[in-house]
Amino acid sequence: MQDYKQQFVDFMLGAGVLKFGDFTLKSGRKSPFFMNAGGYVTGTQLKKLGEFYAKAIHDAFGDDFDVLFGPAYKGIPLGVATAIAYSDLYGKDIRYCSNRKEAKDHGETGILLGASLKDGDRVVIIEDVTTSGKSIEETYPILKAQADVVIVGMMVSLNRAEKGKGEISALKEISEVYGFPTGAIITMPEVVEYLYNREVDGKVLIDDELKARIDAYYAEYGAKD
Repeated sequence: MQDYKQQFVDFMLGAGVLKFGDFTLKSGRKSPFFMNAGGYVTGTQLKKLGEFYAKAIHDAFGDDFDVLFGPAYKGIPLGVATAIAYSDLYGKDIRYCSNRKEAKDHGETGILLGASLKDGDRVVIIEDVTTSGKSIEETYPILKAQADVVIVGMMVSLNRAEKGKGEISALKEISEVYGFPTGAIITMPEVVEYLYNREVDGKVLIDDELKARIDAYYAEYGAKD
């Protein structure tokens, strides 16, 4: 595994956003692991997170895009932090844009906050994690209703690598349905491989018992990519 992926796993653990236990996901699935990007709460954490995203986006999609779109609400700080990091790392100003849950009818009206979208804008969507693909079903129509934009790609921090509506992963489904590439800083199988029987702060996070539970989860929900 590449060093930056190991660093990202350690970063998630240090920030307390990657947890193991018993969790009920938005999709209704019962999962032995959970990642919550809302756990990034300090300036140092957000700065580092933005750098990880910026590097992953640069490697996957290059520099030919104009806007980072982060769906409300967790995508808002992700978009801001990554836009700042992109400027610092690559010297290019990228606009950030997010949606509101409800349209605003006074002041800066409309469904969007941040940069306005205009015809021809090239957009990268940035999210925390995609499990079932439900979020993009809400996000994509919002984007296309604002302007004739081009979606360059979508980047998440963690690909859970489980099936969406069919047998392939939610990320791959999104790519096939909407016609743009998707990527992730790291996949959950890579996280498991890195942490299995490895001590972190004197404790083994993924021992044989938890590994068996994770394997059982993937036997039921794992993508066939």
